[in-house]
Amino acid sequence: MAVTWRLTARDGRARAGRLDTPHGPVETPAFMAVGTRGAVKTVDPEDLGRLGAEILLANAYHLMQRPGAEVVAELGGIQRFMGWDRPVLTDSGGYQVLSLAPEVGEEGLVFRSSYDGRPVFLDPEGALGVQETLGSDVAMALDVPVALPAPRDLVEAAMERTLRWAARTIAARRRGDRAVFGIVQGGVDRELRARSAAATAALGFEGYGIGGLAVGETPTERLAALRATIPELPTEAPRYVMGLGDPEGLLDAIGEGVDLFDCVLPTRLARHGKALTTRGDLSIRRAEFARDDGPLDPDCACPTCRHHSRGYLRHLTVVKDPTGRRLLTLHNLAYVYGLLAGAREAIRRGVFEEYRRRIVARRAGRVD
Repeated sequence: MAVTWRLTARDGRARAGRLDTPHGPVETPAFMAVGTRGAVKTVDPEDLGRLGAEILLANAYHLMQRPGAEVVAELGGIQRFMGWDRPVLTDSGGYQVLSLAPEVGEEGLVFRSSYDGRPVFLDPEGALGVQETLGSDVAMALDVPVALPAPRDLVEAAMERTLRWAARTIAARRRGDRAVFGIVQGGVDRELRARSAAATAALGFEGYGIGGLAVGETPTERLAALRATIPELPTEAPRYVMGLGDPEGLLDAIGEGVDLFDCVLPTRLARHGKALTTRGDLSIRRAEFARDDGPLDPDCACPTCRHHSRGYLRHLTVVKDPTGRRLLTLHNLAYVYGLLAGAREAIRRGVFEEYRRRIVARRAGRVD
């Protein structure tokens, strides 16, 4: 297979591994910065490489409309198009169209384009075809996500349809040099999650997305859903929680045996003047930072913290200079990549739970 994952260390349920792809390896657990339209906002591929990124996420829903998958292919495929020579995973677009109130039928989704308002039809075969044309290393099956909380019958119907679409996705594959991941649904219902995971695993995907989380459930509900899901998935395949990016949530999921994550949270927070730090989240807009000449995070060695003061970052944010958004984005991504690098090392040393407790306690202000 063109994409494989192998276990390299285990500590309880937490695990470290290596995902091998046509564009190089990825050490897991790994976080994927979100380049929705083919770019991570305010930073470039060289920045991302220096920060420690090994894999990025791009979105098929957006790229199929602007500039079009065929255009990306003509320009050399998604890696050459983005100027990024490492692995890329593409999301099928199911989560994005959820916000557009699509008409969901057995054949697929009909929604109005967020670009020009025209009607667009997307089905499992078409969603995979777009991703195969883009040339991503990993394509995701089209699923039917449900915002939570939701009635059980609605969650179950969406889960069953996702399974039927997963089988259609398998049948529609045309490229053997790339991977396709199935997606587990089922809300926070443990029985539905277990059933969905077992049935999706039986289809034989190279990896498994755990979708429909980080959409309104509590951390306790999320953990229960993960604990119902993961035992039903193959131990030799990567597990990917979609849309999860807060530090505490990442560490909790790693502790359950999850290998991959993506989320807009670090970059979106940065654009709103907020920083992820070792001592908790921080809003740089606060007046107390106007004359603060210290770094954003004293424990951080990223370019932003090495070269710029809180006072300067607050000034840039208040006057809405794009440099401020860029510098905060660099910091937030560096924080998340460092958090997961630390998790990998802790798993290898057999001290992951101690690492998780220390990080969470310090961010909550419970230790110096």
